[in-house]
Amino acid sequence: MDVRRSARVAEAIRDELTELIGFELTDPRLKGVSVSRVEVSPDMRHASVLMVVPGSEAEQKTALNALDHAAPHLRHQLATRLDLRRTPELGFAIERWEEAPERVQILLQRAKKTRGRG
Repeated sequence: MDVRRSARVAEAIRDELTELIGFELTDPRLKGVSVSRVEVSPDMRHASVLMVVPGSEAEQKTALNALDHAAPHLRHQLATRLDLRRTPELGFAIERWEEAPERVQILLQRAKKTRGRG
């Protein structure tokens, strides 16, 4: 598949999922969840949806379970909204890079405490 087409399809899926998850799904387990990016396989059969999920690891797992449960509905909605020959299967994962700023902040606080003692 053309790389530009793949990027356009991924962007369209991301935009629609942002709308669907943010405004149309009423599951409280999805509060604060946002779509970070979408990667589409070259054959358009699969889409990896990387999510930013606030909260503890348990809350993140709960949100992923809710997304997996809603995946058939979301795929059906994508099929009706987007003019695609094939609507990809959706797979959800957590975007881990979001943890980096929090970890840096914790390390800086530890360094300040250590300096204050020495």
